[in-house]
Order: sequence, then C-alpha cells, then structure tokens
Amino acid sequence: MTQSEKLISVIVTAYNIEDYLPKCMDSLLAQTYSNMEIIVVDDGSVDGTGKICDEYASKNEKTRVIHKENGGPSSARNAGLKIANGEYIGYVDGDDWIEPDMYQDMLKACEDTGAQIAICTYKEVGEGSKEVHPTGNVIELSRDEAMDFYISGHPQYHIYHSVWSKLFRREVIKDIAFQEGRKSEDIMYTTWALTKASKCVFLDTAYYNYRMDREDSIMHTKIGERRFRDEIPFWKEQMGYLEGIGMHELVGKASYEFYKRMLYYYIDFRQTGMKKQAVELAGLLKSERTKINKIYEKPFVKTGDKVRMKVFLFSPGLYYLIVRLYDQVIIPLRQ
Repeated sequence: MTQSEKLISVIVTAYNIEDYLPKCMDSLLAQTYSNMEIIVVDDGSVDGTGKICDEYASKNEKTRVIHKENGGPSSARNAGLKIANGEYIGYVDGDDWIEPDMYQDMLKACEDTGAQIAICTYKEVGEGSKEVHPTGNVIELSRDEAMDFYISGHPQYHIYHSVWSKLFRREVIKDIAFQEGRKSEDIMYTTWALTKASKCVFLDTAYYNYRMDREDSIMHTKIGERRFRDEIPFWKEQMGYLEGIGMHELVGKASYEFYKRMLYYYIDFRQTGMKKQAVELAGLLKSERTKINKIYEKPFVKTGDKVRMKVFLFSPGLYYLIVRLYDQVIIPLRQ
C-alpha cells in the first residue's frame, strides 16, 4: 500500500461551538492529503453545532457524524475511535483549525522514517498567546529521546501532552482509551502512546492553530478544581506508570517537573485570589517534603530551582513575596 492509499481518520470533538466549527471543518476539507475520513462527534450540543455537523456530512462524503449525550472530550474521542477505519489516527478540537498540509506532511514523515507517531509544533491564537519560532526541521526521536523531550522539555522541540498535535499509527494506540469523566486526559494518553512507540518524528512547523480566546472553554473554567481533581492526579499517575515500566531515571525527572509546576500553580492561585487553593497546594508540598528533598539532590536539578523550593518549604508566603518583588522590580530594571 502506497502512502497516498493509507487512510487517515481524524476525530473532531464538538460541543456548543457553532461559531467556531465551520472554520475547523473547512480546514480539514482543505487538506492536501485526500484519503481521509472526518468523524465529527457532537457531544450533546444544545446550540446549532449538531446541525452544522449534519450539513457538512450531507455535502461531503468524507465526513461522518456521531450525535451522543454529553460526556466530555474523552467520551467523544472514544466514540469516534470506535468507528474509525484509518491506519493513522488524528484528533482535532472543533474550535481550532489546522494548516492545509498538516496531515500530508505528518504522514510522509512517519512513512519516510518508520515512526509510529508524528508530532508537530502548534501556534496559539488569541489573547494571551505566545509567539513560536519554528525552524522547519524534521527530527527523528527514539522512544527514550521522545519521552525525555516530553517529560523534561526541550529549548526548541516541545512535545505538548495534547493529542491534537500528533498523528498516531493505529497499532500504537489500539489498546489505549481516554479516561472518561475527567479533564486533562491527554496527559496519560500521550504518555502511554509515546512509551509504546519505538520511534517518533518531530516536525518543527506550526501546523495546528490552538484558539486561546474562548472564555467558556474547558481550559478556562474551574481552574482550581481541574488542577486538584484532574491534573495533579494524572501527573502522579504518570510517575507511577513510568516507575512500573522501569523508566526509573525518567521518574525522577518527571517528579522534578511536577514540583516545579506546583510552584507555578501556587503563584497563579495567589495572583488570581484563590487563597484556599494556594493553602491546599502548600500543604500538599509540605507533606511531601522528604520526597522533594530527595529529588532535588539529583544532578539534573538546577541550582535556582533548589533555592526556590527551599524558600517555599520554609515559608510559602515569603516565596510569594519574593516572586512578586522580582516580577515588579527586578525584571523592569533589567529591561
């Protein structure tokens, strides 16, 4: 079977996004790669989203629609995956859109390198977005290299946990499902997929456009609840999974990144007036003081991070004041 004959199934989640879905669907139908099926999952929308889904399906044979009761993105993606026929699987959020050559280039990268997962750079769009400066490079990564990029980060090639920046060969994800009833489900899905792939390929091109300016989106609502109920347990589950499959050094790095992230969460809670959540998070970190001290003895921990954590564990309030002083006085002086 040639590259052009291989079917790509793209699963689109759609919930109350009538103002955004047409742009997403148009970008999918404009793809330069033709052998695709588009599975749009209307996740119990109560606006005109369902009607828009049906209109696109009636006009284009590539498009199929599932209408289901609202169950969240995980449930919608699982429903789409059940009927997908493609040898490759992609995911798109229905309020975002993609560049015309995204799937053609990602499939070609997989086929040329033998990679089971292609990963691309993405561009944030809207208020609060950050600039990206992609190089256009195509980088082959072994399983261990991809996992290290994913866990520890990379100055240029950032592997984000969201599945929409990836194209998966079906054999890699055939036994994986999204965990339903929780948000931030991509953390474990991507972790499982990357550890099952022997090779990945990273395309440093911004093919995916991620919309930042939807105040009613999952990423903007009940942020404190989401972090404690979903994100923190998923990060801990990730560490337990890596330990279970013998990636012990990576567990230490994952723990380090987790605790750095918790300090960021603490500052964010304080700055946005979520005092209760800040106190709860400080209690969580103090209860894990022994584990933190052990992790922060590792050679990969930066000196500045050691100092920051030491100050925080001594006094979270003092840490917050120092960060505020740095942001308000030191940074402007440097600039």
